[in-house]
Amino acid sequence: MSFFEELGLAEPILRALNTKGYSEPTPIQRESIPALLDGRDLLGVAQTGTGKTAAFSLPSLHRLASDPTGRYPAACRMLILSPTRELAAQIADNMRDYARFLDLSVQCVFGGLPVRQQARKLVPGCDVLVATPGRLIDLVEQRALTLNRVEIFVLDEADQMMDLGFIKPLTRIANMLPKKRQSLFFSATMPKSIVELGKRFIDNPVRVEVTPQSTTAERVDQFGTFIDQKEKQALLTISLQKGIANGDIETALVFTRTKHGADRVVRHLVAAGINAGAIHGNKSQAQRTRALDGFRRGSVPVLVATDIAARGIDVPGVSAVFNFEIPNVAEQYVHRIGRTARAGRSGLAVSYIAPDERPYIRDIERLTGVKLTQAPIPEDFVAQASALPAPARKGSGAERNPDDRTARFRKGGGGGGRGKPLNKQGGKPKNKRGPQPRDRNWRDAEGRSPDQGNYRSREDRDQRSRGKSAREIQSDAPRPKNVSHKKGPVTKPVVAAKKHIERGERRANTPAAGHRNNANRGAKGGGGRPLRRRK
Repeated sequence: MSFFEELGLAEPILRALNTKGYSEPTPIQRESIPALLDGRDLLGVAQTGTGKTAAFSLPSLHRLASDPTGRYPAACRMLILSPTRELAAQIADNMRDYARFLDLSVQCVFGGLPVRQQARKLVPGCDVLVATPGRLIDLVEQRALTLNRVEIFVLDEADQMMDLGFIKPLTRIANMLPKKRQSLFFSATMPKSIVELGKRFIDNPVRVEVTPQSTTAERVDQFGTFIDQKEKQALLTISLQKGIANGDIETALVFTRTKHGADRVVRHLVAAGINAGAIHGNKSQAQRTRALDGFRRGSVPVLVATDIAARGIDVPGVSAVFNFEIPNVAEQYVHRIGRTARAGRSGLAVSYIAPDERPYIRDIERLTGVKLTQAPIPEDFVAQASALPAPARKGSGAERNPDDRTARFRKGGGGGGRGKPLNKQGGKPKNKRGPQPRDRNWRDAEGRSPDQGNYRSREDRDQRSRGKSAREIQSDAPRPKNVSHKKGPVTKPVVAAKKHIERGERRANTPAAGHRNNANRGAKGGGGRPLRRRK
């Protein structure tokens, strides 16, 4: 008789465990399941990959199956909160596997998908709901979900919830839950802030701590290379190329501290011929799902992730972990390298250490009690790095439409479709209005400026659309009497104005001068006023 049979779990749950091939429990399952079957609250300290999902899923499903209460509309009996979308989807998939032979409904809601579509699924109610805090509050505010029927509440990855700033949403959710419930609280670390948060959810809990937070996997070979920050990318590309070619690396996880840094690493790897994908908060849900599915299948051998997004990655065959940037929190290093050496396999963890990151390494070695083995830089590193191709610019490459033949005729040349069309000679965009006078004080023979409606008729607009300039249109227009032109009568004031302009003198009183006060500013004794002609 197995351990799960001795606990007295429901027969459909035991059948599901046999289907998945589970026979022996993990340490956290052995200590947690009996207490949860007794209805006690639980405070668990366990890292990702220790089997804690089954630790709270199996006894909770057993309780729900033994008390077949009808589902209430827009309500759930068990609520599981997760910090990330990937982790929420992973928990929901595991819950469905364990409940495949039970008449229980499991739903999962998170951001990145239409909220109305998720709200429709909750109309008849469900037994188990896995959610992220933000989307859960959205559904509650839209009155698509109520939490007054929750019997079991699970808060997973509480430390990551704190890092993401979910303290206020969690407080709101705690006030919505009924006081009579069973609460389960899991965290990879247990600082004082997490303990204070746990007091809001759990009452007189059983504490289970199976793996100290400073423990690293024994089968992980940990190496460190001291290198400048600007040379990290080349060393990572060369190491991955060599490892994948030799067969030493099947799948690799690369960790960065920032989202933009993850995208930059992917661009360099793809330029070097390495199929890589990125997963972080700036990616859409479809992009994140596609990258994670490709990584699990093996079609994408390299996955670049941030610490937050990596909480939902559960792939047993990860052969290597690369710390492209050292985490500033020592516990994050333990979480990172814990992604490899699973299911009895060995693993590799390589850290690229910049000069300003050495204090972080000292904190990590102090926490884990393991000194990293120094790995030297290859002798021909400079030659190999110089031979690497340059990455594509951000926003180019696959995002450009190859069918857009006008892309090279657009201003900017990026094919994005935002530039203005160039003329046939490839120069600057042609001004359809024709050349305009540069002098703002220019006036025509009637004393009107181009902005005063001198060319507003339909005929003038047609001429201007054919490329005629304002002066050409003026020369073609009928000339009024007493207007200065090449031939014809000239009025006295216009002749006087022309003479004074040729001499460089200012003539403010002539109407054709057209300079008004601007021409008379700075005149001696005038203070900007027009000068009077001496008699």
